[in-house]
Amino acid sequence: MVLRLIGNDETYHAVLDPRRLLRWIYLGRLVVATGSFVATLLFALFTDPRGTFLATVMLLTSMGLTGLSFVRTEVNRRPPKAGFLYAQFVHDLLLITSVVHLSGGAESQFSALYILVMAAAALLLPIGSSLLLAMLGSVLFAGDAFLVGGGQLSPYLMLQLAVFTLVAVGTGYIAARLQQAGEGRQRLQAELERMQLRAADILTNIRAGIVTVDDAGRLLYANPAASALVGVPLDRAVGTPVLDRLRAAAPGVADALALHHRDGLVTARAEGVLLRGGESVPIGITTTSVSGDLRAEGRATTAIFQDISDQKRLEAMRLRAQRLEAVAELSASLAHEIKNPLASIHSAVEQMSRRPAASADDRTLGALILRESERLSRLLSEFLDFARVQVQRREPLDLRQVVQGAAALAGTHPDRGAQASLTLDLPPGPVPLRGDEDLLHRALFNLILNAFQASPPSGRVLVRLRTLEPSEQPTGLPFRAPAHAIEVRDEGVGIPAEVSDRLFEPFATTKPGGSGLGLAMVHRAIEAHRGLILVDSSAAGTCFTILLPTDPPPLGAVT
Repeated sequence: MVLRLIGNDETYHAVLDPRRLLRWIYLGRLVVATGSFVATLLFALFTDPRGTFLATVMLLTSMGLTGLSFVRTEVNRRPPKAGFLYAQFVHDLLLITSVVHLSGGAESQFSALYILVMAAAALLLPIGSSLLLAMLGSVLFAGDAFLVGGGQLSPYLMLQLAVFTLVAVGTGYIAARLQQAGEGRQRLQAELERMQLRAADILTNIRAGIVTVDDAGRLLYANPAASALVGVPLDRAVGTPVLDRLRAAAPGVADALALHHRDGLVTARAEGVLLRGGESVPIGITTTSVSGDLRAEGRATTAIFQDISDQKRLEAMRLRAQRLEAVAELSASLAHEIKNPLASIHSAVEQMSRRPAASADDRTLGALILRESERLSRLLSEFLDFARVQVQRREPLDLRQVVQGAAALAGTHPDRGAQASLTLDLPPGPVPLRGDEDLLHRALFNLILNAFQASPPSGRVLVRLRTLEPSEQPTGLPFRAPAHAIEVRDEGVGIPAEVSDRLFEPFATTKPGGSGLGLAMVHRAIEAHRGLILVDSSAAGTCFTILLPTDPPPLGAVT
């Protein structure tokens, strides 16, 4: 059995710490043994020489035992085990018995030292062991009194033995209760430390920025994410006014903190911006009051903020999908309503142009009407294709082969435009997916062909396929499983700002003569697979990223 420390509380530590209590036992033992030896020498002429011998033996054994014990517990730092403690207390009982014997037996004033030894044993040993030691002390005391008193046991001796027993039982009971309370405190403290470590780990690794300031605007705490988001090493500014520095980089955060201190208003959910590199990054902001140990007086306020760019983009994508669905339904109905009358007009004009009485101008106008009606018919057919985009069949496929096939077809297409180079970055093995292979092929072909047409002759088109774990995906995505990511990147001039907001809407195009339905069809094809398409565009080029979940919901059209 190894004795354990009870806790860090000073009271429990002072009473039940084995090392500290053993130090007092070592000191008391040496004082008693030395005092007994000195007293015996001083009165050697009046005492039995055997008493001097007994005092000398007890002094030497006490010094030897104490020295060895001190090396074990204090120098080598070995924990005091049960056998070690038994040896200590048995020796001390023998030492006290020798002192009592030399000072008059049962009538000795030093018999009270038995109580100290028994109490110490009760504090460091289980109650059963302490009772055994109390019985041993009582036997030693009674035996010595019996020998010194000529074989008689006085009532005073019996009273002392009863006191020894009561002390052993009472001290053992109190020590057991103290130990139970201390162990409970130790468990609570260990749990608190685990919670503190867990909270510290969460605050350190969380993506959201956390800033706490006092009433005077002095920084009390800032986690690493706050410094990264703001672009200022806030951890170096602890204890200094920080609102002005925050206002320069994150005015929304500074205003929310100031509003809370000035008016006591808590920001449950607000939006602001971070100013980084000349760009405005949207953030979500929440404030809350903090009380407790952060300040001796007053009130502290914590602001929690995080980048919500991905959430904003996903929200825009959901709204765009809803608009496209409405446009698709309207397009389908209008196309059906227009196509039949258009076919009749085309047929009538064609017949009128073939009449012998038709003049040259009539034939020219008829040819113009026929050409434009055919173009309008093609546009209506594209509208119908756009409106009907849905997964017809979901079958196992190799997404790697689909990407390769679409890239090869786009690379040899006559409309590819400038001879930009093509780079494929694909996994070495198959990439399994369940979906409509034809629909995915058409969407990828459209994107890659657009990338060729947007790139300069010396440019490069990069097509990359990889699988992203949930932790690698942009925040806010609805996927709960890995997703396949297909990137199509060109080196063109980017997408004009006036077009980027409605890029996937019908008729939004930057190409002369384009219908503006290609990207709208791509969007609906990816949505039909319960995927997402993201766009990043700058003056150095545009990157379309398609995200397809590895476990999409059941088959169905876009909703």
